[in-house]
Amino acid sequence: MKGPEARIFIAGNDDFLVHRTAKKVFDDSVKTHGDACSTEIIHGHAGTVSDVEPIIRQLQESVQTISLFGEHKITWLKNINFLGDNVIGRSEKTRSQIGWLLEVLSSADTTSNTILLSAFPVDRRRKEYKELSSLCQSTFVEHKDGGQSFATIMDEVCKELGTRLTPDAKELLIAKTGGHTRLIIEEIRKLATYLGNADGISEELVAELVPEFGESDFFELVEAFYNQHLNQSLDALRKHFFHHKEARPLLSSLQGRNRLMIQLRVLLESKKIRMTTRGLEKASFEHTGEVYGSLFKDHTHKANTDIFTQNLWYLGKLGQQAQHFSLRQLIHFQLEFMKAFEQILKHPQEQEATMRELVIRCLN
Repeated sequence: MKGPEARIFIAGNDDFLVHRTAKKVFDDSVKTHGDACSTEIIHGHAGTVSDVEPIIRQLQESVQTISLFGEHKITWLKNINFLGDNVIGRSEKTRSQIGWLLEVLSSADTTSNTILLSAFPVDRRRKEYKELSSLCQSTFVEHKDGGQSFATIMDEVCKELGTRLTPDAKELLIAKTGGHTRLIIEEIRKLATYLGNADGISEELVAELVPEFGESDFFELVEAFYNQHLNQSLDALRKHFFHHKEARPLLSSLQGRNRLMIQLRVLLESKKIRMTTRGLEKASFEHTGEVYGSLFKDHTHKANTDIFTQNLWYLGKLGQQAQHFSLRQLIHFQLEFMKAFEQILKHPQEQEATMRELVIRCLN
């Protein structure tokens, strides 16, 4: 393996899939070269800008160190996180270090080295990313939106573990994890361990044992609210305040869902996107994303202020809910959330009462 083929760059929009793809490439390369090769794995996760330089220096030392026995060397720089649109990635010092990385790769002896790089997150708009992709045999692993894509991954893991998920359990698990592949896999492993040799994983078990993560925090209240179930919403509030005193995380979750619902409602009413019996139509959504996605400040990281960074399957579920509300209602909810936030700041000892009044005003 010589030339660009000996320099392999794997990036993507899902850290689990990037790692899985890169590990397969690494394992296949080791198998190809057999006993006549040595390996080295370098961790490319930088906690600060100053961590980037020693990571690249370690890579340089690895590819320049030739074995006394002359065997082929495979070096894997994994979990690179300084190519994204984040604080570390935007630093001028980091950009300079990436220039050094390109020099290291360009000057490496590819007759005796295979160099594998795997990165998440990445900003594909950046010049450095494009130069790295051109220099290497490059692959972008893109998670395909939709419940079917998640279902395939979940089925693979369940088969490996000797268990199964019911269709309803799959949907709830996707919603509770916010569509994060790595979390989905880890939660399935946890549930399978809990079950032992018992029957498959049910929706009830997922509801009981899987916490809500990230964007889907306080899932029970948000779901009840946007399904317009007043009593269930009030019950969810009672559960929350039995354990917690702070209402602002609840408001944040409601506002986050509402931001997405407003964007969905606008795009649906303007016929920029379309709903089908299976959810959001992929073609119209992707076309609209190409037209309007660049208007958002950060179009590479998931945020509820940018509908085009969200999972398509998840948006399809929200789209079904959004059809039950007018745009006027959703804007009214947002104003009510703001009023409730102001009320909480004024009367911090009455947060539960403020939230109860908010829910009753919106849903009664």
